[in-house]
Amino acid sequence: MAYDLRLVKLGTGEMVIGKYDADKNVLKDVAILQMIPTQQNMQMMLLPYGYPFDQEFDGEISYSHVMYTYKKYPEELNTKYMEAISNLTLSTGGLGGMDLKNPQGGAGMSGLIRGK
Repeated sequence: MAYDLRLVKLGTGEMVIGKYDADKNVLKDVAILQMIPTQQNMQMMLLPYGYPFDQEFDGEISYSHVMYTYKKYPEELNTKYMEAISNLTLSTGGLGGMDLKNPQGGAGMSGLIRGK
């Protein structure tokens, strides 16, 4: 089953990814993206939106709270999101080529980590 995955920025400034449900106009199974600075660059961590009290990716956010929908973002983010919500590994290779300095070229991030 194909999902309409969307990366959005909320009115609060938080960047989240989730499955868009057009019938209810909500994002389901929402994960928040946390930026983590490293010595070389930035990494991102996917967490359940309600973390630390909610350990599961099962929250919903009304799409009326969305201020911006990203049209282009790294496909690896979709893969890592699907892995996080399903607890399955969907890809085998590393995250090579992810470079914040060249968002059009690779993936746009140095790495994606599921934090739980």
